[in-house]
Amino acid sequence: MGKSSVMITGATGFIGSHIAGEFCKQQITVGCLIREGSSLANLEGLPIELRIGDLRNTEELTKAFSGYDWVIHNAAKVADWGDYEDFYQTNVVGTVNVLTACVQAGIKNILITGSNSVYGEENCLEVKNEDSPYNSHYRYFGDGLFPCKLNYYRDTKAIAKKKALAFAAVHNLNLTILEPVWVYGERELNTGFYEYLKTAKAGIPFVPGARQNKFHVIYAGDLARAYFLAYKKQLTGQHCLLVGNQQPENMDRIYRLFCAEAGLKKPGNLPKALIYPAAFLMELFFTLFNSQSPPLLTRGRVNMFYDNLEFSVEKAREILGFKNSFSLEEGVKKTVLWYKQQGLI
Repeated sequence: MGKSSVMITGATGFIGSHIAGEFCKQQITVGCLIREGSSLANLEGLPIELRIGDLRNTEELTKAFSGYDWVIHNAAKVADWGDYEDFYQTNVVGTVNVLTACVQAGIKNILITGSNSVYGEENCLEVKNEDSPYNSHYRYFGDGLFPCKLNYYRDTKAIAKKKALAFAAVHNLNLTILEPVWVYGERELNTGFYEYLKTAKAGIPFVPGARQNKFHVIYAGDLARAYFLAYKKQLTGQHCLLVGNQQPENMDRIYRLFCAEAGLKKPGNLPKALIYPAAFLMELFFTLFNSQSPPLLTRGRVNMFYDNLEFSVEKAREILGFKNSFSLEEGVKKTVLWYKQQGLI
């Protein structure tokens, strides 16, 4: 494989910065698409080229991508609160714009960050895989009355996936969509693990939680390596690959390890029947008053603590030769050490 260059979107964020770091470590020429005024703290010290561009502007993207052989499209709106239109414009329109710009810049090889949530994140004892049906829309209690905004993310990621695969087939692009399970690691501040530690540190005695439900995670450093393996493999055609640790874990054990590593007492688990009504009312109140910031609890946030989520990662192992290098214990140790070094806990 000749020397090639990779342009990464969303590189200033949590997962994107790990991908950029891995490709730099492998001595690949890396470019990062950034928005005007973005914080570059997560990319400090990396030998990268910065190019300015907006996902909403195909012309800017084409210009930013020119001269690169590969694009890794990782930018997305990841949240459980906000306006549907913002999610749609970033996750769906933005993805189509990236692929359009790739065609215009003569780039055929593309990796996209998808999401396990397109297969559904409802409580399920079945182990899902890449052949499982699309099931992004979680039917929460009262969903017809007012929408749970966590579905805005899931649903737009599912639409983006369908459109990306169709676009790639029509334009004969080599597109691999990597679909990570829940990611933790250094620089994670918004997907739940850091929030849990903050809650424990605040001395809150009880939080939502259960002992039996399985939860599938992956350390960000391992995930970044999966991108490099997909890049090296140079797959032709269109592929979707779920990426996660070899085995899911009990969620209770994951949080127990985080708290133990941080030297904190793990809060006790509250039964769902006690906490769900409060979450429902909070979410309804914040929705009615059109609040720009989310409530402490929503139906989506609460259900994540009780639902059983398991995925098969066999396909990534067979096709890419990928399996996690870091055990859960090792990954948690590295993550918590980073939080401590940053003075975050």
